[in-house]
Amino acid sequence: MRTLFLLLFGTIGAFGEQFVLFDVTFSYTKADADGASPSKSHYYVKGPLINPSRPVNWVAPVDYRNGTVHIRLEVLEKPAGGEATTWTLCYIPNKGQGNGYGCTGTDLYTEAGVYEKDVPMTAFWENGSIIWEEGIKQMDLVIKDASGGRGHAHRRADHEKFFPTKVRITMTQVSQGAVYRR
Repeated sequence: MRTLFLLLFGTIGAFGEQFVLFDVTFSYTKADADGASPSKSHYYVKGPLINPSRPVNWVAPVDYRNGTVHIRLEVLEKPAGGEATTWTLCYIPNKGQGNGYGCTGTDLYTEAGVYEKDVPMTAFWENGSIIWEEGIKQMDLVIKDASGGRGHAHRRADHEKFFPTKVRITMTQVSQGAVYRR
């Protein structure tokens, strides 16, 4: 178990230039989306699913707040038809301000495959609503259509174009001035 943890999350307590915030693989159905609580179309990454050794302070001694996040989405299963889909990835802080959370996301995808990108931590929606010195308690992953925003997939009349699906999502936090490395 310790070996698996070290492979996924790195050395316990040691944060160099990057760390894996989470790496989850899950199947998601319309029933899962409808039954998600407190918000529909959400998959919650918390408890044992999020790296327990993540830093509390994301500004010091290592500055992750002004770095980047490497997002890797592996779409393992997706309904036929090529409907454009995305996942909004929301940081839920221990302490927030304003609306209390901030979100980035995957690019749109239409078929199974691997999709990767790097996003500046200061460039995504409401990133300033997080008090980064207080840390992140969970991540909320939200499946949406191409309209983004309020385009939650469970609300669509043609929801069968989105469900069932199976994905693996990995978010790696990279410190300011560093470059993501595999």
